[in-house]
Amino acid sequence: MSFQFQASYLLAFVNIRQLPMAMALVLELKRSNMMRSFSFKRAFSSPPTFNPNLRSSLKLNHLLQLCSNSKALFPGKQLHQHMILCGLDHHPFMLTKLVQMYADCGDLGSARALFDELSQPNVFAWTAILGFYSRNGFSDECVRTYSEMRLKGVSPDKYVFPKVFKACGQLLWFQVGIQVHKDVFVYGCEFDLQVCNSLIDMYSKSGDVGGGRRVFDEMVERDVLSWNSMISGYVCNGFLEFAVGLLDSMRIRGFEPDIVTWNTVMDAYCRMGICDEAWEIFEQIKEPNIISWTTLISGYSRIGNHEKSLWIFREMMSTRKVFPDLDSLASVLVSCRHLGALVRGREIHGYGIRTSDHLSSFYKSTGPALLTMYARCKRMQEAVHVFESMDRFDAVTWNAMILGFVDLGTGDLALECFSKMQKSGGIMNNQTTISTVLPACDLKSGKQIHAYITKNSFSSVIPVWNALIHMYSKCGCIGTAYSIFSNMISRDIVSWNTMIGAFGMHGLGHSALQLLQDMNVSHIRPNSVTFTSALSACSHSGLVDEGVELFHSMTRDFGFTPGMEHFSCVVDLLARADRLEDAAGFVERMPVKPNKHIWSALLAACRDRQNVSVAMMASGQLFQLEPENAGNYVTLSNIYARAGRWDDALVVRKQMEDTGLVKSSAYSWI
Repeated sequence: MSFQFQASYLLAFVNIRQLPMAMALVLELKRSNMMRSFSFKRAFSSPPTFNPNLRSSLKLNHLLQLCSNSKALFPGKQLHQHMILCGLDHHPFMLTKLVQMYADCGDLGSARALFDELSQPNVFAWTAILGFYSRNGFSDECVRTYSEMRLKGVSPDKYVFPKVFKACGQLLWFQVGIQVHKDVFVYGCEFDLQVCNSLIDMYSKSGDVGGGRRVFDEMVERDVLSWNSMISGYVCNGFLEFAVGLLDSMRIRGFEPDIVTWNTVMDAYCRMGICDEAWEIFEQIKEPNIISWTTLISGYSRIGNHEKSLWIFREMMSTRKVFPDLDSLASVLVSCRHLGALVRGREIHGYGIRTSDHLSSFYKSTGPALLTMYARCKRMQEAVHVFESMDRFDAVTWNAMILGFVDLGTGDLALECFSKMQKSGGIMNNQTTISTVLPACDLKSGKQIHAYITKNSFSSVIPVWNALIHMYSKCGCIGTAYSIFSNMISRDIVSWNTMIGAFGMHGLGHSALQLLQDMNVSHIRPNSVTFTSALSACSHSGLVDEGVELFHSMTRDFGFTPGMEHFSCVVDLLARADRLEDAAGFVERMPVKPNKHIWSALLAACRDRQNVSVAMMASGQLFQLEPENAGNYVTLSNIYARAGRWDDALVVRKQMEDTGLVKSSAYSWI
């Protein structure tokens, strides 16, 4: 058998990433005159004769390390076969190297079998097993193996601790992490860079961002990963302003942010509701990745700017440099749902089916968004088809179906679906289930679910209590809603927004404004929804001066840039108070171009209060912004008619006919 054929045979078992290592191995074999031992024929015949030079454990160690680095299992097995033939397979050092090779190549069975042959495994062998568990998500096995290693009297080193801290962070085993942290000091690894980075991550994921910051501050050296871990810790725990501030400190200290830094800070801005700041960062990134795009798409979707979310998705697709993953598809489908963009949603659905390797994974990630999108668009047959493609034993599937019925306004069907979920067996309600079904409840069924919440393990789940506040306020029980809010052990921004909105719904503007002040005292930063709810409360309560003052304080006291929804609230506030001229002046002074919603609100107020001059101004803008909307022409015509300006009313009607918005008046033969 020729050398070329034998080399081709060896290389046929490696993928393109393993090619450099395999080529190096082939050259080693050629130089050692060993290619004959790897031939297919000799593998099933008499043992070959090997060059004694390759018996060197140093050379074998080098070749095994090549296999480990390249994740090349087949060449590693060939080397293992050679070691058996040479009688080197029982040497502790070589056995340890084999354990490392098999673990690095993902063959736990072989690694564990060889590990068990070692009478006294050293820290390198233990590290190999720990590394496999850590890389492959077997976090509980990783921690248990560490405990076993300590019981065997093996001392951990700086390579062991990062793997164990990663596992503790994923499992949220905070107390275990603290005990392992003590071992770090015992074995003198407290100043190692990688150990400290993993500690920051563990503390942050366990909710003790202060502990992570103490580790960060005490580090004798830092790298970009150190800064990224600390910034990410702040973001994950809701300390968004600290995350943004740390970016400035990072640059002052001479560290240049990488793509992970930028993506994390973008996420912070999006969670703060100021996605335009995130957009400015995005534009500075030379080569944004899919996480960069998805962060923006989901960020704008969360604040209700679904048009911008969909536009960003189209921009990403048009670049043809970055292709959407399941997270980005799910995020943009949420915007399609809110916009009722059925055609775009179907296109995304088809794209996902065409490009997904496994439809089960596709529907697991995007199914909930797809189902609710079809339900919102009143395509229940397609929603049911998606439901049937999802995992029926997953609570997420049922939650999506319940939300679909809630979106349709069919609360009875949502409750029926919830009931079927309870009877199906083996499916546990989670916080999303309860939070989703509560908006569909009347007072009687809502009280029943309230009792269920009290009896079960939802007493500390904030979103569930937020949904209860909304349910009671919607059913007219504002006192009960406020009692629940007051007795909550901890609250998030949604809790405050929900209660402020509830007071506004009941015309209790002063209570809403007082709650906004209490929120500020509690060091909870208001977001866009907070100000919208408070301004709406002022509008429904007739608190004109207070509402205008609140609007100005957004920028003056909170450094918040008002959005279109806030301008719309002020227009509604002034219009309800019959101050239409002031409302019109406010619109003309807006620093951004008013959209159709602003002008529509103004025109509707003119209809109610019969203000012809302002109606003419508002309708003129609307004719340009949405020329095909016949309702604007009808409203203006009716305002003219009520004012006795019949000629002007006929002119508007004639404009409608000329533009094809209505047919010419018909007549009957009878």
